[in-house]
Amino acid sequence: MSELIKALDATAKMGKRLRKNDVRVLVIDIENSPNIAHVWGLWQQNVSLAQLQLPQEIISFAAKWVGHPEIIFKSNFHDGHEEMIRAAYELVNEADIIIGYNSQGFDMKHLHTEFLDAGYAPPTPYKNVDLLVAVKKAFRFPSNKLDYVVQRLGIGAKVAHIGHELWVKCMAGDAKAWAMMKKYNIGDIKVTEKLYFSVLPWIEKHPHMGMYLPLDNGESMCPNCGSTSLTPLVKSTKANVSTYQTYRCNECSAPLRSTFRARVPDRLFTAKVRISG
Repeated sequence: MSELIKALDATAKMGKRLRKNDVRVLVIDIENSPNIAHVWGLWQQNVSLAQLQLPQEIISFAAKWVGHPEIIFKSNFHDGHEEMIRAAYELVNEADIIIGYNSQGFDMKHLHTEFLDAGYAPPTPYKNVDLLVAVKKAFRFPSNKLDYVVQRLGIGAKVAHIGHELWVKCMAGDAKAWAMMKKYNIGDIKVTEKLYFSVLPWIEKHPHMGMYLPLDNGESMCPNCGSTSLTPLVKSTKANVSTYQTYRCNECSAPLRSTFRARVPDRLFTAKVRISG
């Protein structure tokens, strides 16, 4: 089986598990308007709050449940700001895990700000898998921009557009510009989901899928994708004083260790301490 076919098979199997057990993994991406301010120059400007005329806001978002084909898109232009934020809040409130690119530092903080402005309570707890953080931790690409990484991996590219002018035209209510923004926002969701599956076995401390999927008869499970199809490896995993059986997931290819000790007894040393009276 080629690596591409194997990856597609693993993606389909994980998606099927998530659907069957109603595990809600949400890929989300937002687009913001710029801050608008009065400035006196173009270089090394310190913009005061008095100069700020209009703060940035979310103007659109796209989202997709992993394992489901539909992509959701909402925007100021198509739905109105209040309805867009309400829809985003409902999705985040439903999610068990959120996937994004810079979702910890950008998307979710902006969404939380909008939720607060709208008077919503904090959404229910979710795990945030930020692929930018994962890429920076595991790899050293010349650029960590999403477009470079996905093109480097051969899994797609961001939708090309006219640059800052697109945002200017969207803010002016240009229907053609909004059609391009919708295509661009949805395109980011497509490549972000593909990147998620491409780097899934490399993501350290991925939310353990055993917390969301049923496990019968004491089977071991891949923490990253939830598969129980595992191959034991000759190499063991060593902790400070214990040895664990190591496995390779047959679906996503992540390495993992057992949750029980493979060697009994452990080589523990007891120190005799003389207590002076």
